[in-house]
Amino acid sequence: MSSAGVSTLSVVPTEPLLSPMAFPFPIPSHLSLEDKSIFIYLSFSGSLTPIRVMEWDTIESVKFKIQRSESLPFLTNKQKLVYAGRELARSDSLLKDYGVTDGNVLHLIIKLSDLQVISVKTSCGKEFTFQVERGRDVGYIKRRIARREKQFDDPEEQELVCNGERLEDQRLIDEICCKHNDAVVHLFVRKKHVKVQRRPLELSIVAKDLINKKKNDVNGNTNRRSYDVGKEDTIRKSDVIQRAVPRKPPDRDFILEPVIINPKIELAPAIWNMVNSTYDGLGSGKYPIRSAEGTGGAYFMIDSAGQKPMALNNPRGLPLSLDGEGLKKGTRVGQGAFREVAAYVLDHPLSGRRSLFGDGKGFAGVPPTLMVKCLHKSFNYPREFTPKIGSLQMFTENSGSCEDMGPGAFPVKEVHKITVLDIRLANADRHAGNILISKEEDNNQSVLIPIDHGYCLPTSFEDCTFEWLYWPQARQPYSPETIDYIKSLDAEEDIALLKFHGWDLPVECARTLRISTMLLKKGVERGLTPFAIGNLMCRESLNKESVIEEIVQAALDSVLPGTSEATLLDAVSQIMDLRLDEIVRARL
Repeated sequence: MSSAGVSTLSVVPTEPLLSPMAFPFPIPSHLSLEDKSIFIYLSFSGSLTPIRVMEWDTIESVKFKIQRSESLPFLTNKQKLVYAGRELARSDSLLKDYGVTDGNVLHLIIKLSDLQVISVKTSCGKEFTFQVERGRDVGYIKRRIARREKQFDDPEEQELVCNGERLEDQRLIDEICCKHNDAVVHLFVRKKHVKVQRRPLELSIVAKDLINKKKNDVNGNTNRRSYDVGKEDTIRKSDVIQRAVPRKPPDRDFILEPVIINPKIELAPAIWNMVNSTYDGLGSGKYPIRSAEGTGGAYFMIDSAGQKPMALNNPRGLPLSLDGEGLKKGTRVGQGAFREVAAYVLDHPLSGRRSLFGDGKGFAGVPPTLMVKCLHKSFNYPREFTPKIGSLQMFTENSGSCEDMGPGAFPVKEVHKITVLDIRLANADRHAGNILISKEEDNNQSVLIPIDHGYCLPTSFEDCTFEWLYWPQARQPYSPETIDYIKSLDAEEDIALLKFHGWDLPVECARTLRISTMLLKKGVERGLTPFAIGNLMCRESLNKESVIEEIVQAALDSVLPGTSEATLLDAVSQIMDLRLDEIVRARL
């Protein structure tokens, strides 16, 4: 397989995996290998490949068989399987639990390392190698060579050649890997015969003055913040955007504008810096680079909502969702960008609730995220070339993700902050691959950075999955500081805050936020650990409801049809108290 991750699975032989002649005794009919084996078809990289499996195979065992067919070691944790619009995420569940039968098509998504080995030979005969991210371009390699070799200290005078082909600066390493199908990219560097002068780039970007920050109103003697979501003094969204970032100039082939629904919102300096630096990058000719990971249209500059999994413009070739449901139960196609922004907005700082106009770092450390409108020819446009609405998230320097190392080295505090975020938001897609690892500059301590929150705030708890449940830190009690933070959370204020920012949560999603926040606070009051609380939200198996699902269903059964949401939540609270008290007594 090439380093770019493009390959075709080897066809699995049609004969049974184990021959009945291998057994010295008759095989019982209920263990017949002939009767229980089925063929499924893997859709990967534009091709369909049959593979023979057993209907009682677990998802994990199917991934091992795919790994064996690919001859790729350690690949099982890099795979995602999708069937009928749903990710087969539970490793211990059976194929038949997901309804997979003979002849069905499963979509295979492989996540590989972003590092690529580059071998360079200079015109003077020197040779050296180094590693770069596959998302980098040739211009970046030239700068690396300039820092290493004095003879080529000017990138403008370098010329890179691969297999006789001269490489342009904007050419991506990933594209070169795909074309030449090699695990190591061999480059030859020489000086250009003629020096090329580049015209200076002229940009006109205006950021609004944020010196005078507004304060939030407080009603009465309570500490609850009131957010004005009315239509007073309404200014057209286009007018707000026009003052912030200019619209597409005649000589530009891209658009980048922040989407500001409420004209009373003023963006923080960190957000403006992110928008302006992205605009600078696009203006200088740098392309948004599509990530080799994940199932949606995620780019290293823009994450487009219109290219989410199962959406019409998805660049991965996944099937279109027929009922609008996303890969995870309780999510909708095209709403992932809203959820990404919501995770940032609701990640309040430890010092207090997030200021509407501030840029303080959140408790869990979700990177700054903003809704934007963007138009660029590098996006996936199967039909009309129109702007896309999506989320723009600040890139954070990191040394990899948590799946690249064991969890034993992670600080308890860092794990706990992510558990709080995931429980609050009922995250349906928390795995080690979407937790980045960084280092604090002052003490070199590991810092965990949560990303990819497109499946939070679902309409139900069915697909909640928290990988940190299996980490030892989750069994440690919360610190007093974290407990105080949890006690300060208020679901009603969170819902009002999201509405202020332009997202009026659907009733079912708002209910999920209220119930998950309720569970977190009640669990902490009883001294439960993150593991104990998170375990109540996750199913033990695909077809067995979680404790929180049982609580919600019991509450629904106890009230009359048409009952108000407040009455339903009171019923949930009472039943939750009873179940939590039972759990505490059982542990004494």
